[in-house]
Amino acid sequence: MSGTGKRVILSSRPVGLPTLDNFSFESFSTPPLTAGQVLVKVAHFSLDPYMRGRMDDARSYAPPIQIGSVMEAGAVGCVEASACEGLEVGDWVYGRMGWTDLAVIEGGLVQKLPISIEPKSLALGVLGMPGFTGWWGLTQHGRPKAGETLVVGAVTGPVGSMVAQLSKKLGLKTIGIAGSEEKCALAVDKFGVDHCLNHKSFNTPEALSAALEAVAPEGVDIYFENVGGKLFEAVIPRMNEHGRIPVCGMISWYNEGSMGTGALTETLSTPHLWRNILVRKLSVNGFIISDHWSNYLQFVREIEPLVESGTLKYLEDEVAGIEKAPSAFIGLLQGHNLGKLVVAV
Repeated sequence: MSGTGKRVILSSRPVGLPTLDNFSFESFSTPPLTAGQVLVKVAHFSLDPYMRGRMDDARSYAPPIQIGSVMEAGAVGCVEASACEGLEVGDWVYGRMGWTDLAVIEGGLVQKLPISIEPKSLALGVLGMPGFTGWWGLTQHGRPKAGETLVVGAVTGPVGSMVAQLSKKLGLKTIGIAGSEEKCALAVDKFGVDHCLNHKSFNTPEALSAALEAVAPEGVDIYFENVGGKLFEAVIPRMNEHGRIPVCGMISWYNEGSMGTGALTETLSTPHLWRNILVRKLSVNGFIISDHWSNYLQFVREIEPLVESGTLKYLEDEVAGIEKAPSAFIGLLQGHNLGKLVVAV
């Protein structure tokens, strides 16, 4: 069985913030299945900040997307045809299928979704890679203890909101950083943080750092790093001895080229940064969540009941139509989304 689909292609490499000219649309026909493959009708695919780094021809933890290739993305969909033992027509699966509405993929590269996950798009957010990232980074590298203070940026996003809610559940004072008053109100009212600072209200890292000191005079024990930029520079001077910094991303630098090389100010130059790490005895742990998929089912077993009961909240920002994916992605890099951004195909 084969079919005809539409997909989004990387047509040129961006300089700075991507533009619509960096993307193009392509119609295609799927080849007949060979042994071990499945044909998947994609229902939703995810838009995530890491994709910006994959658009650059630069060395990273994964190879760059090649010009003329489909844009990278995790997706969920329904199996329409199968030549793979263990996967049947009608099964719902997750896999790296890209910005597309139809995919032929090796059965070994997809994961059958638990029947209980509804809607299936949750496997892209709170019960997917972003939620898993927040859970793993906090529990394994943050090593939280009741009574400590945690700071997390992009707090209304799928990673930040997972970190914030688990932090509160574990008895930590939790401070979120967001990019608007609307998002800060959401962080407090929906996700339960103790304080939220709108970073756009502060012109300098020093001003943001002073505001952080006012709400956390006791200092910061855990900084969950997913933003970089001004927030990074503001938090580091507030870190307590033996503080922990799990690092999963740096969205504010993704459009600057070379992942923000030279972006630090004189206030927190490289020597100042290293001195802070040394004298405060900080633990800084970078991690790539794809290295830890063997722990994914453990994550689902722990978190899915909290989602089903409403104990753990989530927010999904759904864009309808593959044609809107490029503009939605550009908006994501500018903080226009409210919650986990997914494209409904």
